[in-house]
Amino acid sequence: MIKSMTGYGRARQVKNNRDITVEIRSVNNRYLDTTVKLPRAYIFTEDAIKQRVQKAVSRGKIDVFVTIDATAADETTVTVNEPLAKAYIDAIARIGELEFGKMSGMLAKGVYSAADIARFPDVLSVTKADEDLESVQDDICAIVDEACAAYNSMRATEGEKLASDISSRLDTIEALTAKVEERSPETVREYREKLTARMCEVLQSTTIDEARILTEAAIYADKVAVDEETVRLRSHVSQLRGMLASDEPMGRKMDFLIQEVNRESNTIGSKCNDVEIARVVVDLKAEVEKIREQVQNIE
Repeated sequence: MIKSMTGYGRARQVKNNRDITVEIRSVNNRYLDTTVKLPRAYIFTEDAIKQRVQKAVSRGKIDVFVTIDATAADETTVTVNEPLAKAYIDAIARIGELEFGKMSGMLAKGVYSAADIARFPDVLSVTKADEDLESVQDDICAIVDEACAAYNSMRATEGEKLASDISSRLDTIEALTAKVEERSPETVREYREKLTARMCEVLQSTTIDEARILTEAAIYADKVAVDEETVRLRSHVSQLRGMLASDEPMGRKMDFLIQEVNRESNTIGSKCNDVEIARVVVDLKAEVEKIREQVQNIE
């Protein structure tokens, strides 16, 4: 079944203490254009995410939003710069031995706790543990796959509605084509009758050349014949029905084929100098235009 180019999908999971949310949305576009927005710290996963999305979609303007709360996953370690701490202590002791240091009771007594030493610059350093980048990427891509599944499910539902609407309009086109096929021979018969009546009026009692009338009618019939156009119309409609049932992306092919349907409709309208057929052609082109609008939404 065909799919719509517009859709939305969302997935959220907690993997390895990371709360990962992926949202995918798309709108119509002639080609495939994928944009991924995610935290700067995880920019290394962008190409892998694009590859996953592009496997699921062939056409459209696609935006992928990835949000990650890694607060619970952060592993931090606190280390003591022992040489620097010892240097601070030695420096304080030397200051206490100086004349102006003796004036301070605290320095003189050496009253400095470990907490005091820890406050000095660079004595303590906080670092985060290195992440397994491949594992992080796999976790994110797994959520992307879930979001793609939800996204494609929505597109399939929308595609089913589009297919139903287009199918009903194809039924209308076939019915209108049948009216053209039914009416076309009548135009030749009416032309022959009008031609005979006009010649009788002009020539009055003079004998009418029946062969000449038949020749004129044959020339007119050949001029207004739309058998080829109606046959091609029915062929195009049949192909469109097959495309609606296909699981492959058919948007571009359907767009091209509906242009051919429109061309055949125009040809019928230009050939048939008949009011009733002209009205049918107007209805026919209206249905073709509605189908064209719907086809613009198909992948």
